[in-house]
Amino acid sequence: MKIASVAEVKANLSAYIKASEEELVVITRNGKPVAVLLPIDDDEELERLALAYSRRFQTILREAREQIAATGGIPHDDFWREVGGEGEERQG
Repeated sequence: MKIASVAEVKANLSAYIKASEEELVVITRNGKPVAVLLPIDDDEELERLALAYSRRFQTILREAREQIAATGGIPHDDFWREVGGEGEERQG
């Protein structure tokens, strides 16, 4: 893991982007971590990262889990019927 200040990264951004391909680059401000540079291999990985760190998405997931815990959710077949999967072959 490489650690660099915001000022260092700002002055040498290309070098730190290249370095992030080999190891995590932690960016600090006043000695405290504030960001991380890491490589992205493909669009799917970018989407997973964006969702994992999205406060809105995490709120939606938490609320859905709470609703399922409170109500027991819906039966599997009812779920697929509601999302339009009637009569379709499903893996699972």
